[in-house]
Amino acid sequence: MTVAENLAAVRARIVAACEACGRDPSSVALVAVSKFHEAAAIREAYAAGQRLFGESYVQELAAKRKELADLPDLQFHFIGHLQSNKVKALLATEIACVETVHSPALARELGKRVESASARPPGTAAGGEETARRHAAGLPVLPVLAEINVGREANKHGALPEEADALIAAIEAEPALRFQGWMTIPPDDEIATKAAFEALAALHAAGTQKRGRPLTLSMGMSGDLELAIACGATLVRVGTAIFGART
Repeated sequence: MTVAENLAAVRARIVAACEACGRDPSSVALVAVSKFHEAAAIREAYAAGQRLFGESYVQELAAKRKELADLPDLQFHFIGHLQSNKVKALLATEIACVETVHSPALARELGKRVESASARPPGTAAGGEETARRHAAGLPVLPVLAEINVGREANKHGALPEEADALIAAIEAEPALRFQGWMTIPPDDEIATKAAFEALAALHAAGTQKRGRPLTLSMGMSGDLELAIACGATLVRVGTAIFGART
């Protein structure tokens, strides 16, 4: 099957999953995970109407962004593990969202690097009010998600659930960042995956109610997007089902 045919099949799965749990299909966004795939594959998906893609490596993202510079409205989410020493290089490339903010230290580094593009006037407030001011003034504001290791797996990154509030507080303290929601990579076990999705959905529900604005719940991939949607995901990250196995 072609990339366009695979993409259509994934979209159909999203629609069916939403209908099965009484949700509006428009409430779930799709990130087409293009890491390790050629820019030509992104062009195919773009021609089929896909605009949002996910990359995990800074150098690969920069190369693809340059090669695809002729495509309007193309957006990338960074979905890989981000080290602080890679932040400057990442921000040199246009990015729509960093989904993998896993520590207060990384939040501070991202905030510092984004804010350095335009100094904050002395005496202005930090946090949410200043973020809104920067946005209104057309100054850089980077949307980010808090990565939570809900399954408490030693081989995966992300803050533990009990560390989530401190991580979000660190994000919201940075005027140049906008806290936009939560992200997780669940355990491989189906029962544990469901428990992880439900736990993150509970954080999302409470956090959304507290802030009074729509927030993102990024969870679900090729093999479990239906379960993620049933648990409340508003964004699914799908690679293999669209582009095939990675080389």
